[in-house]
Amino acid sequence: MKILNSAAEVKSIIKSRDRSFQPFKGKTMAMIFAKPSMRTRFSFETGFFLLGGYAIYLGPDDIQMGKREETRDVARVLSRYNDIIMARVFAHQDILDLAKYSSVPVVNGLTDYNHPCQIMADALTIIEHIGQLEGAKVVYVGDGNNIVHSWLLLAAVVPFHFVCACPKGFEPDERTVEKARQAGISKIEITNDVREAVRGADIVYSDVWASMGQKEEAPYRHQVFQGFQVDEALMKLAGPKAYFMHCLPAERRLLMALWKLPTPLSSHRLRTGCMRRMLSCFTLYPPYSCWRTGIDNSRCGEPVAVLPD
Repeated sequence: MKILNSAAEVKSIIKSRDRSFQPFKGKTMAMIFAKPSMRTRFSFETGFFLLGGYAIYLGPDDIQMGKREETRDVARVLSRYNDIIMARVFAHQDILDLAKYSSVPVVNGLTDYNHPCQIMADALTIIEHIGQLEGAKVVYVGDGNNIVHSWLLLAAVVPFHFVCACPKGFEPDERTVEKARQAGISKIEITNDVREAVRGADIVYSDVWASMGQKEEAPYRHQVFQGFQVDEALMKLAGPKAYFMHCLPAERRLLMALWKLPTPLSSHRLRTGCMRRMLSCFTLYPPYSCWRTGIDNSRCGEPVAVLPD
């Protein structure tokens, strides 16, 4: 919660248009995008600029880790020229290797395993709209993917009720589920009964059914997930003041029913947090606190990435 409270503080400063707050002035961030993304790029790039820094975009053709160059060599080279590395990649091992061989902090912008900055942003959004995350019932409907893994890892440190409703065979990673349960502070449920799952929910959350790299599975997945589409009928089973959230992008035809909800259900509007992603992310790393107090980056500790143990 300390991270989220700091993120809210930084957001307040930015909204006040106070341009004197420049914790990343004179700093650069290398952004590795093995997976393209409009929202991730703009949230990080704009956010880093607003906090005084300069972000450098490296697309899929600029860096081909593991093909044209070893990941450890990429980490070492970028560390010499930049103060932070952000990477949005396919293989989770790439983030682990970047963090291992980098001498500067590494930010996990997304992997096939998890998407921590997105969930940090979503958590802050929930706090802003319903008052607190602790004790809330968050129900994820859909594929047990990297978003679900991030919710589970958050549930291991913040107490709330998390439910993942997915078709059989699409459950999240068992080790991650067990880690969240062993933490013993949140109620964790994995179920195939979507209607029972959403009953009394404070937040109903969803994502695409076929992630990037799974497009060849899309026709099959659309058949399997038909009973897991969030619509007005499903939202009526949720709590009276429930919100619907989607991390985006989304197939518009699957969201049209929600966009057309009548006024009494207007609280079910879509909520996202691109700017909040940046705010929650940059309050997490040692360089943020170091630069804010004027300590040189070279005195920070080990490279940091938002990763499970």
